[in-house]
Amino acid sequence: MRIMKDSHEAWIGHIPYEWDLTTIGDIYKERSVKVSDLDYPALSVTMNGVVPQLDSVAKSDDRFNRKLVRKGDFVINSRSDRRGAYGVASQDGSCSLINIVLQSKSCDVDYYNYVFFTKSFPEEFYKMGNGIVADLWTTRWDKMRHIKLPNPPIGEQKRISKYLDKKCEEIEKLITLIDASIKEYKTVKNALILKIVLEGINDSHPQKVHRNDWLQLVPADWKIGRIADLFREISEPGEEDLPILTVSINTGVSDRELSEDEQDRAFVRSEDRTKYKRVYPGCITYNMMRAWQGAIGTVRVDGLVSPAYVVARPISNVDSRYIGYLISTKPAIEEMRRYSYGVADFRLRLYWRYFKNMSVCLPPLEEQVMIADYLDEKIVAIDSLIREKEQLLTELKNYKKALIYEYVTGKKEVPQS
Repeated sequence: MRIMKDSHEAWIGHIPYEWDLTTIGDIYKERSVKVSDLDYPALSVTMNGVVPQLDSVAKSDDRFNRKLVRKGDFVINSRSDRRGAYGVASQDGSCSLINIVLQSKSCDVDYYNYVFFTKSFPEEFYKMGNGIVADLWTTRWDKMRHIKLPNPPIGEQKRISKYLDKKCEEIEKLITLIDASIKEYKTVKNALILKIVLEGINDSHPQKVHRNDWLQLVPADWKIGRIADLFREISEPGEEDLPILTVSINTGVSDRELSEDEQDRAFVRSEDRTKYKRVYPGCITYNMMRAWQGAIGTVRVDGLVSPAYVVARPISNVDSRYIGYLISTKPAIEEMRRYSYGVADFRLRLYWRYFKNMSVCLPPLEEQVMIADYLDEKIVAIDSLIREKEQLLTELKNYKKALIYEYVTGKKEVPQS
């Protein structure tokens, strides 16, 4: 057994007796060169690392006011609502000014990069921040640079990083396979919904009518209507005893209030639930700013949604579940984008006065119910498989972080080859 000692840093815990401590500022320096994304491609700093800028990210009009990122730099989002969003850049590029870009002072920082990927480091980083409230909490370089890091002898650093390279590569291969499986299930799910809501069950509508709008081809015996023919907008105050529901671009409207761990980190709850909007089973609701990405769905339980959301209640004899499935399809989401207004993607808004004019196809009510029942059964089964895969993915990612922690803090020793 190697002899251990207390590092006196809670997030690090005990370290081998022959190790000492250093600081982030001893290993890295801040890179704060301002550049344009016209010269350096825009990068996003996400929970999955540093990646080419996502389409869903709010893009600044000031394209010349970004930070330079070089391949190999460690980039971390300074905002608390993005806790855990960091990674090593695999290419040169530019990032938002809210990120901290770290340039190593030497060419050998693989070990220290691994230290940042432990589960406990983000909490230490957060602890060094400042802000008026938790949701405006930011960690700056002048505080971050003083965070203590374990400091093994250089030879052991290299052995640890080399060993973790091998182990993490094995885990990442599994993660990639599971992630691909999840995407495949989601593709099957979306294809099934699209086929059934536009064609019905068992190909029972051989005659189709060609259209020049997003519906393109629908059964000849189905009607075409507008959202306004089926729903009207409502805005009723919330009630204290009702759950706050979320509207996700991936899963529609939740059927319960999500815990803090489950919800989007950017979502901020108000204590006063009367400020929310009341929703009823059968309502459709959407996020005005993200409807063009698919943040829309049918409500299935009594609850509340953000006051910034649009809520509409049925005024016609319609199965809202069918409409919910219909407007969640990719062609429908593209149509909602066409009805949205704004000077740039991140400023697009889908106002009710425009959305209500969107065309929808309408099977007879009895068939709407049959389609909705059929999809409810099939989608529940597919979603269950997806959740199982996602749980396995979470467990693998947590195992990877725990493995890294054990070796970079010396609690486990690299096996002798």
